Amino acid sequence: MKRVIWIILDSVGMGEQPDAARFGDVGTHTLAHVWEYNNGLKIPNLIKMGLGNIEGMKALDTTQVPTAAYGKCAELSDGKDTTVGHWEMVGIETKVAFPTYPKGFPAEVIDEFVKRTGVPGVLGNCTASGTEIIERLGEEHAATGKPIVYTSADSVFQIAANIDVIPLERLYELCRIARELLHGEHNVSRVIARPFKGTKGNYERTPDRRDYAILPPQNNLLVHVKDAGQDVIGVGKIEDIFAGVGITEAVHTKDNMDGVDRTVSYMREDNKGLIFTNLVEFDSKWGHRRDVDGYSRGLVDFDNRLPEIISNLRDDDLLIINADHGCDPTFKGTDHTREYIPVLMYGKKANSGVNLHVLNTFADIGQTIADNFGCKISMGTSRLEEIWKNNII
Repeated sequence: MKRVIWIILDSVGMGEQPDAARFGDVGTHTLAHVWEYNNGLKIPNLIKMGLGNIEGMKALDTTQVPTAAYGKCAELSDGKDTTVGHWEMVGIETKVAFPTYPKGFPAEVIDEFVKRTGVPGVLGNCTASGTEIIERLGEEHAATGKPIVYTSADSVFQIAANIDVIPLERLYELCRIARELLHGEHNVSRVIARPFKGTKGNYERTPDRRDYAILPPQNNLLVHVKDAGQDVIGVGKIEDIFAGVGITEAVHTKDNMDGVDRTVSYMREDNKGLIFTNLVEFDSKWGHRRDVDGYSRGLVDFDNRLPEIISNLRDDDLLIINADHGCDPTFKGTDHTREYIPVLMYGKKANSGVNLHVLNTFADIGQTIADNFGCKISMGTSRLEEIWKNNII
């Protein structure tokens, strides 16, 4: 039974899915467009693994003999956000989309939030970019003490607050109350704390974001791996995405490189089971803000750390790298994009150069991991045999 190190490059998609028109995302391709913007990227380690060899991965360099198994996954679920993507990976299909609020939340939701929290009211209550709305309403927020409430194309209830106006723990309390009242027809997938600091013209988000997700069904990969007596270690926002369900140990991170540091640290420890990491800055800091330069630097920075990650693999470890949706920083708007996701699977003694082609669901990744630990999830097809065939340890 091999340990699995599973790293999610949050939002690093690779081309529109066939149903992209329904989501308004025709023409998106996060990886190719970032590559083309730079006339190439210095990501030799990802290229060596086979990232550019994946079917439909236009623009990127290819390699003659990829060191990893490589392919792309389609999403079955109705959505294109973090919760939907991560849930499908572990065997939960979202057949009915979570509610969204393009015109803001109805009066009964806001009134109940104000009543339960005791805040003097809210500002915003609209669809907005997080950085734009704090710049626009930050001064009024400081003057009135009212939290800034906003949403996006995703199913989210976001609360922004300057930590000098509403202390961090109080902001978390507001989010917990919001999570409790948002149920039934208003059962949004996530409530998100968005703390920031500074003054107008110099506002800056702090790294203390927290997500309060709805509880996932118990029949999922993380629970099964935990029940099999294995560790399930969440790095970054993994614990938040799954509301702690199936997690045995967790650590939050301040940025991508901190996430890599924590992952490598866990890899060096005497543990077993699954180390599950989300590197969120691709999405939160660069994708939504349509910051192509930042996105580019993020990919290069991660690629520079790949040799360190690989050198810390045990001989029988399996490293899996994939995304959870797209967020093309060259595309219109500020929202996620409905794209295929790349997947790379590597082990020191695994088969190299295995073309996985197109996986029909994100759950194929989860089923592969489940197969590794001798369990099974309710959807997806395992590709474990192809990866380890003739090399079973």
